[in-house]
Amino acid sequence: MLDFAPLLLTVGEIFIPMQFRALALLALSAVLTAFPVCAEEQVLDGVAAVVNGEVITFSEVRELVLNREMSLRQSLPAGPELDQKVKETRLAAINDLIDRQLVLQDFSKNKFSIPDYAVDDRINTIIREQFKGDRLALIRTLQAQGYTLQRFRKVEKDKMIVQAMRSRSVKVDPVLSPTKVEKYYREHIAEYSTPEQIKLRMLILHKDTPGAKELAEELRKKVAAGGDFANLAQMYSEDSSKETGGDWGWIERSTLNESLANPAFALKPGHVSNVIDLGTNYYLLYVDSRKPADSKPLTVIRDEVEKKALQAERQAAQDKWIKGLREKAFIRIF
Repeated sequence: MLDFAPLLLTVGEIFIPMQFRALALLALSAVLTAFPVCAEEQVLDGVAAVVNGEVITFSEVRELVLNREMSLRQSLPAGPELDQKVKETRLAAINDLIDRQLVLQDFSKNKFSIPDYAVDDRINTIIREQFKGDRLALIRTLQAQGYTLQRFRKVEKDKMIVQAMRSRSVKVDPVLSPTKVEKYYREHIAEYSTPEQIKLRMLILHKDTPGAKELAEELRKKVAAGGDFANLAQMYSEDSSKETGGDWGWIERSTLNESLANPAFALKPGHVSNVIDLGTNYYLLYVDSRKPADSKPLTVIRDEVEKKALQAERQAAQDKWIKGLREKAFIRIF
């Protein structure tokens, strides 16, 4: 079980408008879970948000963020950065659940319906495609995850409702005008461009090596006079790239620390930098060759750009629709 302490509230901290208090307390009772006891108090799994009187619980949030949080905890050390990323992930999940709830409520408000046979077809398709037609295999998998077939059926029905409502409410012209496509291309030109690159070599000497500064200056003079940088890097460099003559391959400016990027990208091919004093090392930089920045012309990638532009139009329309639902709703995040 993941620790939800940073976002959880104790009973004394939960404030809910009177008209929603009974409903929220029922939700609390339904989802009450055993959490690790902190030094000062017991933390509860409770109400994450209220949407027009309907409660979103922390249990629902936990299900949505479980895999993402596991990935964060594996990739980041414990500390403020991890705490902030986890908090952002949970808040994003709460907002996703709020949007879903608003869509489901709009579906009910309009008295729409999805026939049972359509839900049955979806479940049977999942069984056929993901479980090779074995219904018991699905049930066993659900049981292992703490799901009942009835609950799984509701989740899939809700997905169908959201998909149907999105298609109904988000209408976009399937063919964009050339002007819109060109505008999208100009605004996203970086996605279709390759930045300037250099083929870089480095020779690195540790400052705690006796005479390191003097050696670095001497090696720079040798290269400037025509010496082979790669051979000198193999003999003298004190980092892992020495075996390949200090070769760092083709790199972009963003790959390097700014203190190295600026002098490196200022070099002409075949030239060596001055000795750079940075951190615990002295650096010599050498550029073998360069590639200028380049952009793919719209005439070559028009189909790709049109697809992305159309997707962006649909997303903007969906955002506008959801914003309209939010403006008419009572929403409170705890």
